[in-house]
Amino acid sequence: MPRWVAPFFPAYTWRLPANEKHLYLTFDDGPIPEVTPQVLDILYKTGIKATFFWVGENVARYSGVAKDVLSSGHFIGNHSHTHLKGWEVSTKRYLEDVNKAQSTIQDVTGQSPKWFRPPYGRLTKAQGLRLRKDFQIAMWSVLSWDFESRLSPKTILRGTSKATDSGSIVVFHDSLKAEPRMLKVLPDYLQWAIDEGYQFKTL
Repeated sequence: MPRWVAPFFPAYTWRLPANEKHLYLTFDDGPIPEVTPQVLDILYKTGIKATFFWVGENVARYSGVAKDVLSSGHFIGNHSHTHLKGWEVSTKRYLEDVNKAQSTIQDVTGQSPKWFRPPYGRLTKAQGLRLRKDFQIAMWSVLSWDFESRLSPKTILRGTSKATDSGSIVVFHDSLKAEPRMLKVLPDYLQWAIDEGYQFKTL
């Protein structure tokens, strides 16, 4: 997300205070059995905790994977139920979708996420105003572009590392689309960040 966008939406969280060398690692679009367990394994080996923004229909379908994320000590957020594009649907439908995800996550895990991240990072003003009554809206300052098949893992690693600084909220995806690049980039990115003296925190 271009840095110039954030000041126009100050009520959303794009990054966190940069008083210390802290990073906030997040994953969108899971949980799915083909990818999420591999991410958990990478995080376990590094001792890093992350925040996973879940798609509700995936939680319903793969409840065991969802429970594994939580039992591994990670945190969770709401990423809608069907990954809707907010600017293409009515506020009513969008809110119903988000609420369905929230209910599903609560039914499966017993937890009610306090953070919501809109799919594609876009939602209408009306949707945002309504959602802010129940959630903190999490955006990001560093998008890995791991879902972009035209980019090589080397290019993704270089771009993600270059964009990272203290207080960054970093987005990867535990999705089938991102898997071929994400699983190659993630270990190297985490090691780079550790070597640079960063500490990882959760939202």
